[in-house]
Amino acid sequence: MSFDPLYHPYPTYRLPVYANRGMVATSQPLAAGAGLDILKRGGNAIDAAIATAAALTVVEPCSNGIGGDAFALVWTEGKLHGLNGSGPSPAGISIDAVKALGHTEMPRYGAIPVTVPGAPAAWAELSRTFGRLPLSETLEPAIRYAEEGYPVSPTAAGNWNSAFRRYSTALTGTEFKPWFDLFAPNGRAPEAGEVWRSPDHANTLRLIGSSEAEEFYRGVLADTISECILRSGGFLTKEDLAGYRPEWVEPISVSYRGYDVWEIPPNGQGLIALIALNMLKGYPASSQESPEAYHRQIEAMKLAFADGSRYITDPSRMSCDPYAFLTEEYAEQRRRLIGSEALWPEAGEPRGSGTVYLATADGEGNMVSFIQSNYTGFGSGLVVPGTGISLQNRGLEFSLDDTHANRLEPGKRTYHTIIPGFLTKNSQAIGAFGVMGGYMQPQGHVQVAMNLIDYGLHPQAALDAPRWQWVKGKTVMVEPHFPMHMARRLERMGHEVQVAADFSSFGRGQIIWRDEKTGVLCGGSDARTDGFVAGW
Repeated sequence: MSFDPLYHPYPTYRLPVYANRGMVATSQPLAAGAGLDILKRGGNAIDAAIATAAALTVVEPCSNGIGGDAFALVWTEGKLHGLNGSGPSPAGISIDAVKALGHTEMPRYGAIPVTVPGAPAAWAELSRTFGRLPLSETLEPAIRYAEEGYPVSPTAAGNWNSAFRRYSTALTGTEFKPWFDLFAPNGRAPEAGEVWRSPDHANTLRLIGSSEAEEFYRGVLADTISECILRSGGFLTKEDLAGYRPEWVEPISVSYRGYDVWEIPPNGQGLIALIALNMLKGYPASSQESPEAYHRQIEAMKLAFADGSRYITDPSRMSCDPYAFLTEEYAEQRRRLIGSEALWPEAGEPRGSGTVYLATADGEGNMVSFIQSNYTGFGSGLVVPGTGISLQNRGLEFSLDDTHANRLEPGKRTYHTIIPGFLTKNSQAIGAFGVMGGYMQPQGHVQVAMNLIDYGLHPQAALDAPRWQWVKGKTVMVEPHFPMHMARRLERMGHEVQVAADFSSFGRGQIIWRDEKTGVLCGGSDARTDGFVAGW
């Protein structure tokens, strides 16, 4: 597909970026620069993805960290590979143990919701399997930012300050003091343009690089992490860390109007995006947006979320095969439920989160779609003293209802919100894409994929297009620049439409698209964040 780079129906100050030797797209310019630096040193797209991901733990710590999880879709040598870098719950945790501590649901902060961090192991596994440069070299740009400091970018500063205000009220125990010492050293969050540094973070990245993450899971860092969790009343042990390995998985896909849309299989929620697209492809293709098209998208997404909420968990403990949701027969069965008025399906109520997404490509044809997160902002609020490691709170997603599919169990990977996306056509790589932001992610994937494929928008326009977000029941939020005549028509169809005050809850995306004939790369980066496309 060829795009008209000057055609842009939505207000923006950005045009797509073109390059042919390499490209990095992510939510923070310095991180994109780190990835490009590694490409220019002779690294490939996989090395660039690792470098960018590591840099993001430094330059956007309010959205991800060394103590979080990661997923990747990697196109190399004519094949798409999936890496599940999410960690399990501790072997010693249980519903009864958590309830015995006085909790009726999983706590948001502290040591209890901390699961095994998978991101460092994912970096090492990607480097070993497909990288060209040593891991120690790919982490050098991130180490430099952490050690020397960098000026905080505007969106990161805003999110950092929001987290500081929340944590100032919520984190009252002494175990949270290291968080404030590290991330609010002057008694506040750093402002945009203010230089922030974390030498401990740099030292930790050096240890991860020189040991290919062994120190994090089976060395001195593992000892320090487990001691911190024990002091803070949690369950994660050194044995939990030592037993962890990321898992290579077969990506799942649906065919959509001549393209194949790919996602990571459960425990990620990418299945939800595919269920929705499988329903939507049964309607006639349209080159123009319409109230009816928006209505069908919203209804398909609600039905897909209902399925995901009920069934998605650790794949080894799911009650049904994920592929059963992607058959033509099932799509038609669910499609028949979509009428002319808004439905009220049963589904979970979405939560927000902090996540970073990146896409990389090189001149040899390699492409990576990569995402990592601490879950809600900085995560659990626990920082391991002397390491710069902020630990995730991914265990918050577990249910303490022992009849729920995603109930808390020992050594179990929870339902995961973060998902990378990928497009192929005729068994050739077309593009890496993603939209971060909690339960907005599958909704963003569907909207961005349709913008690219149905409406023929170039990557930047596809990202800038106004978004909607199903919230719960019949409630749909729309962005401030969403067409109001469309919103009014949706209300007449039974949707309860709310206009958001800003763009903060609608996700932040990146896209790299490879031209099928020339191989030229076209990149877009979301204007809802400090996003940047670095091309070479």
